[in-house]
Amino acid sequence: MKPEYRRLEMLERSIGYYFKDKDLAMRALTHSSYGDGRRKTPDYERLEFLGDRVLGLMTAEKLFFMSTEKEGTLARRLNALVRKETCARISRRLGIGEALLISPSEEKQGGREKTSILGDACESILGAIYLDGGFAAAQEFFDTHWQEDIDAVTNKSMKDPKTALQEKASIASKALPVYTVLERSGPDHKPLFVIQVEVDGIGSAKGTGKSKKDAERYAAIHLLEDWPS
Repeated sequence: MKPEYRRLEMLERSIGYYFKDKDLAMRALTHSSYGDGRRKTPDYERLEFLGDRVLGLMTAEKLFFMSTEKEGTLARRLNALVRKETCARISRRLGIGEALLISPSEEKQGGREKTSILGDACESILGAIYLDGGFAAAQEFFDTHWQEDIDAVTNKSMKDPKTALQEKASIASKALPVYTVLERSGPDHKPLFVIQVEVDGIGSAKGTGKSKKDAERYAAIHLLEDWPS
């Protein structure tokens, strides 16, 4: 087995995803310098373009459902989560740099540790996973490896919608919100919950999520949106 494919195997274990199309995976790891201009090998730039858009969508959706904050605040948080520095940090955690195909000259210049290269490579891997395994596989990769950074960006100042709903009920002299599981479906390793939240005298709303916590958060967001003015 070629050394680059052994490095790919190690990377697959690290990222928790095993490619069906190994050639696609290798393309996602190929920097434009590879071959020093003498070899016409497809590089990761097109996959990086795709991965950047997939990342933007998944991040926007995540932030949208996590809070009731306004567009300006959400945009600032999104920018923090999709910027090259964040993607490069994730690349370093996963060891993507060690698996890259780069030219000897680029490697001598520290290419495996450059923020720009690692950031692009992280996005190219996400794009390749999206093509190889579909949206669900890309979503799982995102949920797993961006969570630490999402927590760091949001936990300091973003008010949890459940807390916001509880405070709103208290101000309105209403009883505390009551959450009820209406439905649980899907296999044990990938469940889906439907939860209803109710504030007596105000109304109720439903939320769906991959965990009870997420479903409760989404239900709280929907009731906050429907709160009588």
